[in-house]
Amino acid sequence: MVVWSDKDKRKKQTDRETYQILDMERSLMERMGAQLKELNPNTLKNRKAVKGFTDFLKNKETEETDRNDINSYNSKEMLLEIEKEYIEAAKRNDVQTMNLLGRAVNVNAKNLHDRTALHYAVAGKHIEAVQILLKRRANLNQKDKHGVTSIHLAAWFGSLPILKLLVLGGADPNVENALGMNIMHCAAINNHTDIVTYIINDLIMKQLDKEDLSGHRPFTLAAEHGALEMLQMLMEEVYNMATMEEDQNGNTPLHLAASNGHLDVVQLLLNHFDTRDEVNTAGETALYLATEAAHEDCVQALLEGGCNPNIVTMNQSNPLHPASEMGHTSLVRLLIENSTQMDLQNQHHQAPLYLAVKNCHIPVIHTLLEAGCNINITDHRSQTVLHVVAEMARVDIVEMLLKAGIDLTVQDKQGKTALAVAARAGEVIIVDMIIKAERYFTWKTANTEFNENLHSQSPLKFKLDHRSESKQIRATAWHLAYRLLKPRDWKSLATHWHFTEQQVAAIEEQWTGQQSYQDHGNRMLLIWLHGVELAQRSPAKELYEGLLAIDKKTVADKIRIHKDEGDIKKCILS
Repeated sequence: MVVWSDKDKRKKQTDRETYQILDMERSLMERMGAQLKELNPNTLKNRKAVKGFTDFLKNKETEETDRNDINSYNSKEMLLEIEKEYIEAAKRNDVQTMNLLGRAVNVNAKNLHDRTALHYAVAGKHIEAVQILLKRRANLNQKDKHGVTSIHLAAWFGSLPILKLLVLGGADPNVENALGMNIMHCAAINNHTDIVTYIINDLIMKQLDKEDLSGHRPFTLAAEHGALEMLQMLMEEVYNMATMEEDQNGNTPLHLAASNGHLDVVQLLLNHFDTRDEVNTAGETALYLATEAAHEDCVQALLEGGCNPNIVTMNQSNPLHPASEMGHTSLVRLLIENSTQMDLQNQHHQAPLYLAVKNCHIPVIHTLLEAGCNINITDHRSQTVLHVVAEMARVDIVEMLLKAGIDLTVQDKQGKTALAVAARAGEVIIVDMIIKAERYFTWKTANTEFNENLHSQSPLKFKLDHRSESKQIRATAWHLAYRLLKPRDWKSLATHWHFTEQQVAAIEEQWTGQQSYQDHGNRMLLIWLHGVELAQRSPAKELYEGLLAIDKKTVADKIRIHKDEGDIKKCILS
């Protein structure tokens, strides 16, 4: 029988524990990837992170640091592998590993973000791991690089039992993070009413109801983050912690609730406070911020609550400006229905229509035009919206503006009309559309006797004509321009048909080489054809007469005119 001495027994026990540690380490390394993902601070909280916890909760450190979190320890402390494993065990609430490794571990070892095992155990709400760390006399007031301590995390993540343990263990309940937030701020943000109740009733520390460095009290933060139950509790007479004071940016709780889309909070504040149209330092109301953030339900509630939609910001905008700029058609309609000024110009002299056109929001443009906005307002360059869109190649928007009757004679500060801008930009299709519109409205003004329902069967259009019924006459125009007319003939025809010098110059701006006159002639003929058809005149007859008028009888004689009663006259080449 072998008799083991005490020394041999201790050595055997040490060897056995060492083997267990090494075996466990291999197992831990296999599971580490999944465990780190589960316990990454980024996944510990689903709601929006704020203030000093933003970096902790969203883990804004570089992806490389985040991926290698197991190795992101403070190299100055020369951490042992066993100490790293201890922190990882605390993250998983792996009490067995913590007990096994704990004999020779520095429980206050910090990673690159100055977080210890206690930070992660508390954030994970692992009460068993916390209890072990308390027994090991962990530093309860250790701050990470954002000033966050374990007691902050207990309040933030809503673990009242852990918070009590930390307080009993000597954690400082008055501690503030780098942005001046204490445990009451943390609890208020996350709607942990039980923790605030404990702070006030048990700790008797109502003095924690104070502003952080941004001027936010717990009530304000609760409103900002939609903590309805917290707000209701703080409004009770026994707590009396409700406030509508402004923060450093001039925002009231109503501003913050509205800008973040918390409808129930907005309604609560509207029902209990007279706050409506207060403005922040940028001159923005709660209604403006709700509109800017596209929270339509909050906008509706604020309007129904009596908020004024015509209060102007420091940059001379009303809520219709951001709604139009971002293309929120239903919001635009809602604001118009509530008498929001449609033609207000901001500091750049841009009306809501300008912003909608600039950003190509066609439904918003249609809504504003239908509501009767002033289509001819000019911006700081004295340009109308047609000037703006003329060089954007947006034929659909140009069509809308032309049909709405925009003033085509307006000149910008450089003396250019929208036609000149389009010509300079080389937007051939838009140039032709504007000339069609100019000629049409000139004709309409001179022929007031024509019935307003003239185009009821053929809607007014200025785009390129692709109709099958006009294919033959368009082919004739092409043949004339590219085969029969000489370089200056198209200009002579244009003059005969009362094209203006500006219109001819705009057409001629296009340059495709020595044969450009052929393109110019074809475009001019199609523009002319558009007006003739709208006036319900015979294109074949007028074309023939026009050719005779410029002494092109030979060309005119090559065209045989076939008259077909009741139908458009067709031109057929001989």
